[in-house]
This record gives sequence, structure tokens and C-alpha cells, in this order.
Amino acid sequence: MDKLKAEELYELMTLGRQFEYAAKEHYMTGEISGFLHLDIGQEALSVAAMKAFEHGDVFTTYREHIMAIAKGIEPKAVMAELFGKKTGVSEGRGGSMHLFEPAVHFYGGDAIVGGHLPNAVGCAYARKLQGSEEGVMAVFGDGATNGGAFFESLNIASAWKLPVLFLCENNRYAIGTEITRVAPFLEQAKKAEPYMPTVEVDGNDAVAVYEAISEAKSTIEKGHGPIFVEAFTYRWEGHSMSDAGTYRSPQELQIWKSKDPVERMKKVLQERFGLSDAEIEAMDKRAKKIVEEAVQYASESPEPELSELYDHVFCGRCANVEY
Repeated sequence: MDKLKAEELYELMTLGRQFEYAAKEHYMTGEISGFLHLDIGQEALSVAAMKAFEHGDVFTTYREHIMAIAKGIEPKAVMAELFGKKTGVSEGRGGSMHLFEPAVHFYGGDAIVGGHLPNAVGCAYARKLQGSEEGVMAVFGDGATNGGAFFESLNIASAWKLPVLFLCENNRYAIGTEITRVAPFLEQAKKAEPYMPTVEVDGNDAVAVYEAISEAKSTIEKGHGPIFVEAFTYRWEGHSMSDAGTYRSPQELQIWKSKDPVERMKKVLQERFGLSDAEIEAMDKRAKKIVEEAVQYASESPEPELSELYDHVFCGRCANVEY
């Protein structure tokens, strides 16, 4: 990894963390409503995976704010969506859980656990039929690996040698259930081993994630079939804003906070690339300004019109078809 890429990863990670803290603050004030799933503590995985898979289709679960920004969606459009505003990336219709932007090949925020995996496989099948060189990445949590759609997706992707990168975000908890209570092992890659090659990576190490996803992307796009990457990480917040996270001990949380991915990436910039404290502080200030501008933009943006309530509900081309 060169210096420019390392700086880009750090800037997006610190931007992502500040964005999430701002989202939390404005949820508490009532400006953001509905569900809100924060990604604090998982920034290395969310940023590095998106930047390594920059050209290709990405399907994600609903903890996707930072992923969306790293994939190329403007922070202003993401924040406005959280606020439910017309200027949001999904025009205020999706909120936190449904950030969707085909222009950057980001098909994110499926609220059904594991529900997006068959969609990703279908997209990969279409890519193969079209002779496209681009692959597809599906991001999901450890809890999704216990669902039927997970195994069905692995099976078809493997049988048809489809260009799919299955990225498991193993943060150990499915809402409040620790993964080893509902699976016989912590490493969910074991479930994929009969179907495809598997890779395990430290999800709090942005450089390691970037390299692992880059290599896996190259593999699937050379026609070798799917690959499964499991990244071990940890969310600092509860499952959502309605979850106090009392099922975890303060000691456990502190252990993982000591592995802070943002601080680890900062050390890479300092020790490997020789950046000064002043240079890093300047990046932090830029990120803070971007987030402040995003909040102001979202706050000042208009609400969707009531007359638009049923827009995009039915297919426009099918509206006048008689059955």
C-alpha cells in the first residue's frame, strides 16, 4: 500500500467515525428517527473493503453508512437520508437502513438478515452472462451465516463458479446473541469451506483488510469462482440505538476499544509513512468540517412532499397495463 492510499483510508475512517457520532447525537435530539445501526469500531473493515473493491457491485446489510460514503456516496446525501429529507440518497424513503445508489454500484441496506445474498449471487450470474470483468461483493454479519439463504447462495455461487466475494463481518454478536451460542465455532468461514476457498483477516487492521479484499477480488474476476473472506471486528455500540448492549461486560468492551482501528491506522501513517501530528490533525479537521456541513445540509433540506408518497412504489412502465 502506498502513502496516498493509506492517507485516503485514514481520512475516510476518521470521517466515518465522526459521521456516526454525529448521527448518534442527532438521533438523541429526535432529528433522526426509525432504526439507526452505528458502525463505530468497525471503520477499518467498512472503509478498506469498499476501497479495495472500488469497481464492482456491492450488496450490503443495514449497518452501511460508512460503506456508502467510502463507495462514493456524498456524506451530505447520506446524512440527509438519515434525516428523512428529499435530498437524501434515497429521497428520504429509506432512512438509515436503505442507502441505495446504482450510480456507484452500491446496493445497500437490505433490512432482512441475509436477504441480499441471493440478490448478489443473481447479479454475479448476470455479470458472468454479460462477460463482464467486474465481480460482486456481498457484505453480511456473522448472524446471517445461520440462515438458509446463506447456504443456498454459497451453493449456487460455487456450482456455477460465479464471481462473488462473500465478506463476513464477524463482530461476534447477532443483536444480543453471541455467535458461539448459536454456532459450534467462532470462525464462520468453516461453514463455507466445503464450497469455496476461505480467508480470515483481522477486521480492525485496515491495511490487512485492503490487501485481503484486493487479492480476493482478483481471484474471482479471473474466473476461479467465489471466495469467502471472514473479517473479525467489533462494534462499540449496541446493535441499534434501541440496544443498550448490557449483554457485554465493560471489560470485554474495553479490550476491543484498545484495538481501535482508527488509532491503528494513525500509527501506520506515522510509523510507516512518516506523517507528522500536524498533518494527521489537518485530516481530522477536514473530516470534522465535512460532517458539520453534512448535518447542516440535512437540517436545512426540505421534507418530501406528501404528494410523492406513492412515487416509485409501482413500475411506471406497468401502470397502464391491463391484467
